[in-house]
Amino acid sequence: MNNYKLGTVEAQFADIIWTHEPLTSGMLVQLCADQLGWKKSTTYTVLKKLCQHGIFRNDSGTVTAAVTRADYEAAQSTQFVEENFSGSLPAFLAAFTKKKALSQQEIDEIRAMIDSYGR
Repeated sequence: MNNYKLGTVEAQFADIIWTHEPLTSGMLVQLCADQLGWKKSTTYTVLKKLCQHGIFRNDSGTVTAAVTRADYEAAQSTQFVEENFSGSLPAFLAAFTKKKALSQQEIDEIRAMIDSYGR
């Protein structure tokens, strides 16, 4: 995937695939026409680009994810923290909580995650 960041429209396209996979390329063309207003050529152009970046696969007309949505989002989150907070998760959390207070449930969830990683 090489740290490729999906643009807004590419993210909508990716969401279609992640929601409906596996799907035929014909089904993908129809979904993109319905949801994005795209022509067949646009769908295939974007699919080819994202396949080249290793995010999706198109094997004999069947489109699947090479990278799960969760793995893509985790990679993007890591890259964001690396680029903006010198890789420091505590610095990110400090900046995040400066503008938005955490609920008790969020604090408990974070504490449970930290405890599970500490084992």
